[in-house]
Parts: sequence; C-alpha cells; structure tokens
Amino acid sequence: MKQRLLLGICLFTMMFGASSCRKEPALQGNTAAHETSVAVENDSDVKGLFDNQAAQQAQQKDNKKQADKERPKGMEIPAVIDGRPEQLLLRDGYIVSYNKDWKIANWVAWRLTKAHTYGDNKRDEMEFKEDTEVPFPRATDEDYYTSRYDRGHLCPSGDNKWDRRAQIQSFLFTNVCPQNHGLNKGDWNDIEMQCRDWARKYGDIYIVTGPVFYHGVQNTIGKNKVAVPDALFKVVLCTKNYARAIGFLVPNKGGHHNLKEYVTSVDEIERLTGIDFFPNLKDDTENRVEAADDDDMVKDWNVPAKYYYEARPSRNYRY
Repeated sequence: MKQRLLLGICLFTMMFGASSCRKEPALQGNTAAHETSVAVENDSDVKGLFDNQAAQQAQQKDNKKQADKERPKGMEIPAVIDGRPEQLLLRDGYIVSYNKDWKIANWVAWRLTKAHTYGDNKRDEMEFKEDTEVPFPRATDEDYYTSRYDRGHLCPSGDNKWDRRAQIQSFLFTNVCPQNHGLNKGDWNDIEMQCRDWARKYGDIYIVTGPVFYHGVQNTIGKNKVAVPDALFKVVLCTKNYARAIGFLVPNKGGHHNLKEYVTSVDEIERLTGIDFFPNLKDDTENRVEAADDDDMVKDWNVPAKYYYEARPSRNYRY
C-alpha cells in the first residue's frame, strides 16, 4: 500500500513538472515579443517617425479653431492673439480680452451707437473695483496709490451712461490701465469725445482700444505688478455708406497736441500690437481700410485740428 502511494506521488510530480516545463517556453516567448515591440516603438521615436513638434502644432491649430468657433462674431472683435494669455470677459457695454500676465487688457472692444452716447447714469458715485472673474494676482486700488498714474478707462465711462449696470462695469479694473494724468484728462479724453461725435453723426461705430508695449513690459505699479503701457491705441471702424477705419497711437505721457498728430494706420497698429483688427470684414475691404494713409484718414473722418483745453475747462468732468 505504501509503495503504491509513493508511486502515485512520484507520477503526479512528474506530470506537474512536465506541464510547467511546457508552459515556460511560451511565457518566455511572450516576454520576448513584448520587448521587441517596445524596442520597435523606441526605435521609431529615434528615427523621427513620430514628430512631436508637428503634433503640438496640430493641437494648437485645433485649439485656435475651437477658440474661433466660440468667439463672439461682432464686427469690433479682433482675432485670437497667438502666444498671449487671453480671457474674454463679456460686459453689457463692451468686451475685454484680459491678459493675466499684464493685469490689464490686451484690448477692449465695443460698438458705440448714437443712443449709447446719451443717458442719465453719471460717474459721480462710481467706484473702481476688482474684477472677481479674473485670477489672483489682479489689479486693485492699492496698486494705483502713490503710483502717480491715473486709473484710465479703456472703454470710457461716457460711453456707458445709457445703463447703470453698464456704467458700474466700466469701473472694473479689467477695463482700466495705468495712464498719465495729463493724457487721461487731456488728449485721450478729446479722442473719446470725438468718437462720441462720430457715433452721433454716423449712427454707430466700432471701437477697439488697448495698451502698446514697444519692448515688452518695462514698468509696473503696485504689489500686483500692473503693467504700465508705453502708449495707447484706438482703432475705429465705420460702415455707414462705405467702410473706413482710422487709428490713433498716443504716447502715455502728458501734453496737449493736435489730434492729427496721433493718426496712425491700422496696419501699423497691428504691427506694433500683434492684434488682427476687424477680421470679420471681407478681405479686400479689410486690406483697403487698414492700409489707408494718414492724410486720407484725416480727410475721410474730418479729424479736427485741436480741442482747446482752455476754452473747455469743464469737459474733463462731463463724463
């Protein structure tokens, strides 16, 4: 009996060992195949069969297409800016392209109608406020204290008197940039008033305005490092009767000058800012109006020679 039991145990051990031996080569074969596959994949990378740069460019192109698809389609809205932070903020009276690195806008755009140049909502009791829709760090009132710069509106308070909420929104810091006091109360205000005159004359116009940095950000204010622009631009489009555009490029410093001195082609402002204005115009129309020279723009828009500061001392406080 013991012999038969021992014999059975030996036979079981031999069968189990043989089975294990048969399975082991198959397992080794799978491992080798896997290692070969990995080696081929790695070799493909080495040989450049997979182009990482091309894949990134394709992804960026897809992202831009998606951004274009979701973008508001108003005539005043510039194209997506490549390689720059942009957060779109839709307000009642304007749209902001906010730059989180600068803590100010890339641009602010709006359609100014004749009706929007009138209204009873005054700025007397308005207060500048942080914009809670943008991330920290962001501009605050403290950044402007002792900075010697004004809290300069981009879309002016005077273009938002038609509605109280629109007027309140115009005092958000995402619609503000550090501006020289003399410019804010002088020539920049003159240009804003001229735009209101054009809106009343033509019925409506399209406006885009924002900062200009000639060699990147060189100066900031406050603990949140709010960027101080070297200059400010304003481009205006009118489609009444025929399409025409005009640009203004204004150094961020004081003084009171002939407004014609600031007239600059839209093409030149596009070159300085990297922004593509009025992309929703037909290409031939866009090319024509943006390439207009200074003399043609002054003539087409009947730009006044100068506003006389001394003759209109109260104008700085009207809006």
